[in-house]
Parts: sequence; structure tokens; C-alpha cells
Amino acid sequence: MTARDGQLVVGFDLDMTLIDTVPGFRDVLRALAGELGVELPIEEMTSKLGPPLDLMLQPHLAEAAIQPAVDRFRALYPDHAIESVAAMVGAHEALAAVREHRGRVVVVTGKFTPNAQLHVDHIGFDIDHLEGKVWGVGKADVLRSEGASIYVGDHVHDVEGALAAGCVSVSVLTGGSTREELVEAGTHVVLESLDEFPAWLDGHVAGG
Repeated sequence: MTARDGQLVVGFDLDMTLIDTVPGFRDVLRALAGELGVELPIEEMTSKLGPPLDLMLQPHLAEAAIQPAVDRFRALYPDHAIESVAAMVGAHEALAAVREHRGRVVVVTGKFTPNAQLHVDHIGFDIDHLEGKVWGVGKADVLRSEGASIYVGDHVHDVEGALAAGCVSVSVLTGGSTREELVEAGTHVVLESLDEFPAWLDGHVAGG
């Protein structure tokens, strides 16, 4: 088990791993679409959360309009997407399981950092470090610098980040990627949900 100074360090993705972002994301997209006067396929866009918002908006907006739309989305987000977003089943218990092994918890997410922090504070997640605005293999630098040996996510791009960092990739089926997609991406472990994580972590740590 590789960790900083021998301490277990576990990284977690945020959207659709620790929190069910769909209700809030949907409400912000509706508000944004109304302001911009455009039609957005909101159900389709919220069915596979994971990629950065600018990539999700590319098929629907002119290139010059994308960054202003992203900025406006981030500004609308606190009023539309915090209260309605809850922790995933098993999320608190998963973080507590890391604590049981005297480990550190790192959240590494593509979400805009201030908005990610609002979720962490609202739900009351017990974490040690939050890093936002990193996606895919870009998560590897943070995971390495924090000494993480495990990264838990729901998307194939989370798997890419874990593997690039040399972490054990643990995937949950609560997001937009299927078991087959996650396995094909190279994940080491697939769990139905975070409910299964504490038992898995016990076995992983015991196996050393």
C-alpha cells in the first residue's frame, strides 16, 4: 500500500460519486438556458455528468459564447444547486471508513472549486483537502502530490486519472459510465455503490 509517510490517503471524485448532482445541475441548466434564450437537451446533458461544462456546451453554443456561459453557470450555481443536492447513499460511511484506518480524505473534482466547497460544507463531509477544476488525467498530479494510493470515481475519466497517478482505481456505478465502460477503461474494482466501499477497503488494507 503506497501512501504518504505510510498513511493511507484516499481520493474521491465529487459529482455522482459523493453527491447526486443531477437535481442541482438540471436546475442551473434550466436557468442558464432561460437567460440565454436557447434550447438545451437538459435530460441528455445530465445523464452523463463528468466532462467539464465547456465540453458539454460545445455542441449547443457558438464557440465565443461558451466561456461566458460557463462563467454565468458558475455564478447561478450557488442559488440553484446546493440545497437540492444530497450525499450519495454510503458517502459519509465511505469517508468514515478511511478514518477508521487513520487515513486522509482528498476530494479531487472537475467542479469549480468554490462551488465544490459549498457542497462539502452544506453536506458536512469530513475531508482533508479539496482540489477543483481538474479532470481526467489532470487529476493525477493532485493525487500524486497528496500521496493518494486509491482514487474512487464514477466515470471513465476518473479511471484515467487514477491510473495516471498510479492509484488503485475504484469505480462506483452511480454515475454515467457503465460497468463495461469502466472495466474497458482499466479500473481495478467496480462497486455497485459506496455502500460496498468500507468492506472493500478493509480487505484492501488487510491485503496490504
